[in-house]
Parts: sequence; structure tokens; C-alpha cells
Amino acid sequence: MGIIVNPFSGRDVRRVAARASTSDHHEKQQQVTRLVLGALSQGVEKIYLAHEPFRINEKAVENLPERDQIEILKFTLTHSARDTTTMAQIMWDEGCRVFIVLGGDGTSRIVARSFPDSIMLPLSTGTNNVFPYRLEATVAGMAAGLVAAGKVPVDHCRRCKRVHIRKNDESDIALIDAVLLRNDFMGSLLPFKPEDLSTIVLTRAEPASIGISPIGGFFEPTGHHNDNGVVAQCDPNATLRANVPISPGLHAEVGIDSVRPIAFGESVNFEGPGILAFDGDRSIKLADREVAIAKVLRDGPFIIEAEKVMALAAASNLFQL
Repeated sequence: MGIIVNPFSGRDVRRVAARASTSDHHEKQQQVTRLVLGALSQGVEKIYLAHEPFRINEKAVENLPERDQIEILKFTLTHSARDTTTMAQIMWDEGCRVFIVLGGDGTSRIVARSFPDSIMLPLSTGTNNVFPYRLEATVAGMAAGLVAAGKVPVDHCRRCKRVHIRKNDESDIALIDAVLLRNDFMGSLLPFKPEDLSTIVLTRAEPASIGISPIGGFFEPTGHHNDNGVVAQCDPNATLRANVPISPGLHAEVGIDSVRPIAFGESVNFEGPGILAFDGDRSIKLADREVAIAKVLRDGPFIIEAEKVMALAAASNLFQL
């Protein structure tokens, strides 16, 4: 099993621009320790971690009696998202098929883009997270360990949905939201301005969430298990308005032209000019009248739902000694 930790999640500028909480290195370290012990308790024989600038993983396991069952991978750090891609690739090459991903929507997106046939348990340490769970690490480690050890079959895990976006020969994916922004710019880490929102394609439109997802969720609630996506058209001059928690503690009035469900494989056009953002990351620039096409499919990683897995294990008497 591989545990992928994004040391930078939960520490960006949105702590200043909004009122998001901070996930510090010590808390991540404690979470990693609990994840490792939970997984080992269910029969996982080998766990892979990776080194990173703050030695979170090294400190998490250095004093564990089970240290010989844990390998910390070494590679040249770039201090960018490429490090997540590299560590996931090395773990995959070592035989890992189950990943616990400790980060935000963006960290999970990197793994889901490269390894759509993996099995994933995402845990939240970021800001506007919809995809990862907020779950005690001990239980998360146990649930992932049950699947990694083969005690709970992977067919009890459901594949997640992905938005596929194509512009000419360029393609990418989003796990939760693909958004066309007007009057924005590449590289910005600030929360989206409501007046810049245009076309939105969602895999999950959840009213009890933060960010872009509730814009659809307030009108067409759609979750992980629903076999459809949602498209919303926003316009600052629209008569229909919604007060949306666009970031933690930051509410904004959004003008909405329409919200409707879309079938798997149905094409939605993003027409420029604008910036395309995927799960909060501004990724592709569209020139005037340039078009990108989006489709929602259920072809992403298998997702470990901890409560379901733990209930199945209890029903099968797997916790009895």
C-alpha cells in the first residue's frame, strides 16, 4: 500500500483571502503514524511512503517497532505537483494498487489522472475539498488496509466520476469541478470571484460542501453514487441568485442562468475567452471563441468508503481474534 502526503496542502494563500484552517506538519505527521498503524493492524505487509522537504513521513515512522515494514522512497524533489506524480509512479511500479492520499482535491486529481485503475482512500488536509473524506486516520488506515490485504474485495468499492476536458490535442481531467473563468489569470491561487464564473461542469453537486460544488448542489443535488453530472451556467446579471460559501468563511452572491443534470458522455462546450480551472487549479487558457469540450464519465479510481468497508468487515467477523 502507498500513502501519498502533500506537505503543502492546507497552507496556501486562502488562509489569508478566506478563513480556512491550517493543517500543519505536526498534524500531518500524527495522521501518517495513525494511518500506518491502522493499515498494519489489518494485515498489510508493506507500506510505501516518500521523502519530502519537511520530513513528515520520516518522523511519523522512525520510532515504530514495525519500521522494517515501511519503505521511504527517495527521489529528486522539485517542490511542485510533479513530486506527487513521481511518488505515485514509483509506488505503482513497486506494486502498490491501493493509495491513501492525504491532501486536497488537487492532490487526489493528480493520482486519479495518472492511475485511473488504482484504489484510493482520499483524506482531506486542504481547503475547498469535496473529494477527500474528513475521517479519523486510524479508521482510514484500517479500512484501506482491509482492501489492500484482500480481506474486503475491491468490488465493494465504486469507481469515481471524472470530468474529461479536451482542447485540440490537449486533455486533462477534473474530479469535482471544471470551471470556465472570465477575466481571471493563470497562476492565481486566490478564491474565484463570483462575477468571473461562467460555465461549470460538476461530477458531484453537493449542497453541504464548500467551493464550486454547492452552486450546482443547491439546485440539482448529485453525489458520488448518482450516475450523472451537472452543468451550471453562471452570469453576474442573472435574476436567479444564490449565496454560496465559495471558500471557508467566505460567502458570495452568484448569479445563475441555469442548472441541469447531464448524462455520462454528454458533451458540454467551454467557449473562450477565459481560463479553465480544474478542482480549483487554473490550468488551460482559452482564446476568444476557442472551444474545449467536457464530458463526465465514471472511469476514475475505485474509492474506499471507510464506513461501508468497516461494516462489511464486521459482518464477516474479520475483527474477531
